Amino acid sequence: MMDSAPNLCILVVALVVEAAVGYPDTVFRLIRHPVVWIGAAIAGLDTALNRDTMPDARRRRNGALAVTLVVLAAALPAALVQAALLRLLPAVPAIVLSGLAASSLLAQRSLFAHVRAVACGLEREGLDGGRAAVARIVGRNPAMLDEAAVARAAIESLAENFSDGVVAPALWCLLLGLPGIAAYKAINTADSMIGHRSPRHEAFGWAAARLDDLVNLPASRLAAAWLVLAALLVPRARAGEALMTIRRDAGKHRSPNAGWPEAAMAGALGLKLAGPRIYGTALVEDPWLGSGNQAAGAADIRRALVLYRAACIIELAAVCLIALAILIWRA
Repeated sequence: MMDSAPNLCILVVALVVEAAVGYPDTVFRLIRHPVVWIGAAIAGLDTALNRDTMPDARRRRNGALAVTLVVLAAALPAALVQAALLRLLPAVPAIVLSGLAASSLLAQRSLFAHVRAVACGLEREGLDGGRAAVARIVGRNPAMLDEAAVARAAIESLAENFSDGVVAPALWCLLLGLPGIAAYKAINTADSMIGHRSPRHEAFGWAAARLDDLVNLPASRLAAAWLVLAALLVPRARAGEALMTIRRDAGKHRSPNAGWPEAAMAGALGLKLAGPRIYGTALVEDPWLGSGNQAAGAADIRRALVLYRAACIIELAAVCLIALAILIWRA
């Protein structure tokens, strides 16, 4: 593990920069985004190493090889960049530049914007507007969603992606610096692209899916904790109910990780989340998380966004306090 003090400072810079400006459109138009680069590599390996004529055992081995190559391709350059910056520059500019690079792999601002768009769509254009907006962030069939299901889908996506897109990359940045957050993003992107139980990816994506479950396990519990703490600060949120719902319902989710932040969100807001859903034309009979109101709406999405923002602030405050304590202790 790298020295924790630089990693903490890099993470503080990354969290602040990403919350303030996100990933600028001008930068995206110029060089695209690191996830786009990673996705292109995964797609190329999928084409080269995953053929229908191959036996499942070989496809599984090839999938493990593909994930290994993508993780190394992301982590090694990041490690070289961070090491060079810290060696060649004074500490402050090296940390700032490393933090700027790490900020591109967080999703606080973009997640907030995408989920808020669902609330705006429902409020301005009704069900059609909500369906169009939620289709950009979830995989279920929007045509089969009523207004309550659209709102629940947005809130569930907010909770799950708070863990996957904010807490997990921050945690791996804290533990392993810039290469840690780059490696995590490679794993998470691989899971989103090939970690599906489909005929093409059942075997080839097995390693990506299992590795993603593993690296997200600690972050999902931490994300749930941040949401419980946030519920103590947000008016009309229920911290006690959030904690009880986590204990009772988190393990019911089909994912070993997603149930934790979703249960916390359901309990804190007094909602029922998850439950039966339709992906394409297939009905997925998942249990409900929470014992509250099933009829969510745009107002509940906005309540969830307030809770989410409070949880992000709590995470940043915790990282800053730890960094400050280490710096004082070393002084």
